[in-house]
Amino acid sequence: MKWEHPPITKIYEALGAVADDRIEVEGDVAKVYSSSRNKFYDVSYDPESRAIMANDNGSYWKGYLGYPSIAYLFKIGVLEYQSGMGELMKGIAWKDINQKHKNDFDKTLAEILDSLTEEQAKKLNHYTQDIDEEIKKLDLGFLGKKTQPPKGY
Repeated sequence: MKWEHPPITKIYEALGAVADDRIEVEGDVAKVYSSSRNKFYDVSYDPESRAIMANDNGSYWKGYLGYPSIAYLFKIGVLEYQSGMGELMKGIAWKDINQKHKNDFDKTLAEILDSLTEEQAKKLNHYTQDIDEEIKKLDLGFLGKKTQPPKGY
């Protein structure tokens, strides 16, 4: 099985995870901590079979490549991470903003982008569109069975 394509906001969220240094990589596995840092998601990757698995909500419930997987792919260099773009997403309380907007990711992203200058938002949008295209080209499959997301905030 192949992963569904993620909402674009998940790329922004992954940038924040890398910028916040919320990823612990050990070879082909990682722990990616939530923006609250109260829980972590497990990520496993097999570069030879081009397959990845993570136990975040989007991956488990919706079947799309979630932000922990994207963050991992940034961290190991499969996707090109630009630190200047990541810094724009640093320190964002994604869970809180998502809950405020009842998980309407477009509204969450609009609020976050409104906090940036027009030039910053434009550069970030261009960059994330490029990454979005790279994710499509990766065409990643499932690595093993899905596991339930961790509980908690």
